[in-house]
Formats: sequence, structure tokens, C-alpha cells
Amino acid sequence: MSGKSSATRASTTVLPHLDGLGWGLVGIVAFSFTLPFTRVAVGGLSPLFVGCGRAVAAAVLAMLALSFTRHRRPDTVPAPSAAQWARLTIVAAGVVIGFPLLTSFALAAVPASHAVVVIGLLPAATAVMAVLRGRERPTASFWVFAVLGAIAALAFASLQNGGLGALHEADLLLFLAVLLCALGYAEGGLLARELGAWQTVSWALVLASPLMLAGAAVGWIQQPPAATTVEWAAFAYLAIVSMFLGFFAWYRGLAIGPIAQVSQVQLIQPVLGILWSALLLHERIGLPTVLGGLAVVACAGLAVRTRLTRKDT
Repeated sequence: MSGKSSATRASTTVLPHLDGLGWGLVGIVAFSFTLPFTRVAVGGLSPLFVGCGRAVAAAVLAMLALSFTRHRRPDTVPAPSAAQWARLTIVAAGVVIGFPLLTSFALAAVPASHAVVVIGLLPAATAVMAVLRGRERPTASFWVFAVLGAIAALAFASLQNGGLGALHEADLLLFLAVLLCALGYAEGGLLARELGAWQTVSWALVLASPLMLAGAAVGWIQQPPAATTVEWAAFAYLAIVSMFLGFFAWYRGLAIGPIAQVSQVQLIQPVLGILWSALLLHERIGLPTVLGGLAVVACAGLAVRTRLTRKDT
């Protein structure tokens, strides 16, 4: 049996005929706690340790899952080919290394609500990456709604902190995090069609684990942990859910696709992110927040309902 046929059967097993938007929504709800919990975790842990350590812990879970599944059902976990390993490097650089590290350092300097302002650009950035990498060609109306959604997300989040204001180092880190994450999302969504959803993030975590282990060790030595139970619990969520389990649903949704369309579900993340920030970090929510949230969700709904066409390959 060829590696190609094995990968095809694995994809069929892992990706049944389910709604991509539904799986995407599950993933985004899981991710919506990431920024608030990162803000909590860096209160007692080094940003370098938070960014790297969560990936190390998730990599251990990934290794266990891959080992167990390959032993019980080896046909469901095909070993990546050389070309797929190269593409997994892109996924790892975006969602395992880039986004966690950059947001951890940014959130050591700015509140979670400020970070949500910039992260609100992620849906539009993912759609662009899907077009460039996945050969998806959205209609003009899709782009209109996607742009409106990004604007609405930015306006909504800006109500929480008075706008972006002057650009500073934390904003630059967040902008770069958006670009890397969008690339990792798009490439991971394509790979999930070949390797499977959970397999893709698992292999990416394993690939990045040596580098992230070294980074976590340096972070631990430079700033020994002085975290409370709550801060360790936030770190545990980042490692188990944000870095591992959340991608099971998210990459499954992107694999079902279309990627550019499913990516717009992320537009509800600013709404949820600020809600959790208010509950966990005691930020204030008023009527403008409610109205802004409704606007963001409305734009997301219009975007995901827009029909997409694909280029013939």
C-alpha cells in the first residue's frame, strides 16, 4: 500500500461529512480563552516559559496520542512525507512557535482587551492566506463582508480601551502574530485534508518540541516561576486546550472548508475574548459592548453565508 493511499484513508476516517462551520465554531470557542488566560499566566510565569512551555506540554500529549494510535490503528496515522514535513514546518512556525511566543510577550505589556483589537484582524488575514495558498477564490461580496467584519471586530474591541492609539512594541508583536497564525491556519487546514486534523497539529507539535523545550528551560532559569494555583491552571488550559485539543476541531473545520469561509467564524472571537476578559479580569462591559458584539456576529454570519468558488486545478 502506498503512503498516498494510506493518507487518503486516514483523512476519510478522521474527517467525516460534518459541517466545517460547526467544527470551526467549536475550535474558536476553545481559542477564545487563550488571550485572557495568557494574561493571567504571565502574571506569575515568564512570557518565554508560557509561550514555549505550553507547546512542550502539548507535544507530550501529541506524542502519546500518536504512539497509542499508531500502535492500535497504524493506518489512521500515516507518517508525513518529506514534502509534508516541510509544510508542517510552516504550521509549527505559525501556531506552535510564533503565535504563542509573540502573544505571551505582548500580553506581559498590554491588557487582553487591547490584544483582542489586533487579533480581530485574524479572520481577514486567514482568508487572504487561503486565497494565496489554497487556491480559493472568494466572490467580491465575500471580501466586502470579510473587510466589514474585520472593521467591526476592531471597532468593537477598541471600545474597551479607547482605540489602538499610538503603535508600540506590543502592537508590532501582535500584528506579526496575526500574520504567522493566519499562515499556520491556512497551511494546517490544507494538510488536515491529507494527514487528518488532530494528526496535523500533533506532528507540528512534535516537530517544534526540541526548540520549544530549550526555550522553556531558558525561561524557567531566567525567571523562576512564582505562580499561584490560578496562574498554573491558566497555563494548563493553554497547553491542553489552546495548544492541542482546540486544534482538533479547528483544523477539522478548515479541512472541510472552504478555508476562507470557515475562517470568518473567528469574527466572534473578539466578542468572546472580551467577555471572558470581563469575567476573569474584571473589565467593565456596557451597552456599547453588547451592540458592538451584535455587529461583529452579524458580519460573521453574512460572510460565512456567502458562496465561494474555487479555481480549477
